[in-house]
Amino acid sequence: MNILITGAGSGFGKLIVADLLKAGHRVVGSLRDIEGRNADSTEALRALGAEIVEIDVTDEASVEVGVAAARAHLGQIDALINNAGVGAHGLQENFSAEDFRRLFEINLFGVQRMIRAVVPEMRGRGEGLILNVSSLLGRVALPFYGPYNATKWALEALSENYRAELSAFGVEVALVEPGGFPTGFMANLMQPTSRDRDGSYGEMAGAPEASLAGFEGFLAENPQQNPQLVADAVVAVVGAPHATRPFRTEVDRIGMAEPLKGYNDHLRQVTEGIYGNLGIEGMLSLPRQTPTAA
Repeated sequence: MNILITGAGSGFGKLIVADLLKAGHRVVGSLRDIEGRNADSTEALRALGAEIVEIDVTDEASVEVGVAAARAHLGQIDALINNAGVGAHGLQENFSAEDFRRLFEINLFGVQRMIRAVVPEMRGRGEGLILNVSSLLGRVALPFYGPYNATKWALEALSENYRAELSAFGVEVALVEPGGFPTGFMANLMQPTSRDRDGSYGEMAGAPEASLAGFEGFLAENPQQNPQLVADAVVAVVGAPHATRPFRTEVDRIGMAEPLKGYNDHLRQVTEGIYGNLGIEGMLSLPRQTPTAA
């Protein structure tokens, strides 16, 4: 399969690229600033056998040029993995509307830009895969991750709608939902540009830092929460036969996955029931014979 993945240079992305290549797929990874601060990551990925293109998902022109370059390398793009993302941590009230906007530009609007750039060719062929790396924090809200929660809840809704609207064209949409893992993600969490509300929060103002330090210590004591699990899950979804892939895959070994799997299963039943009542249940599955777009 010919695959384009965003956010390929670190964390989950680097592991996913390596495992996709081992599985025999052709992979183009995208990064920002491939000649500058990400030059070492670029060379490491190339050494593994990946092609690299520069894409800034917050920039429309960059997405168009980068996707065209990926298509030139691959011939066609069979699967898009939207992995690029950034977290945020702090008291939600401290985050300005502009802070929220910057986070949404990467975690949601960037995904929309990438999908719009690749999905016409998938619809035209009657087959394709869009896999969005979401989060279990897109299913349940935890304190001090408010802006991040908001982007991932929105990503879940975006994916639900694409699933329905693209199914008739043979394009599958899938979500992989990791819990918290010890990657560079924690070190790069977006902080509010101002903490001018801290004074009125009293002792609560220090709670985000204490919570984050506690969680990092918890991860250090639980080595079973290995980032490789996320790469394994992504590769398994990609490698599954067309029209058999699960819509949601939860990935976690520290107590979040099982409760949220029950929640996801219940939502699936609710969704199927409502779609059935409205007479549109066919939009939740791919047809045996897919139409070709005009």
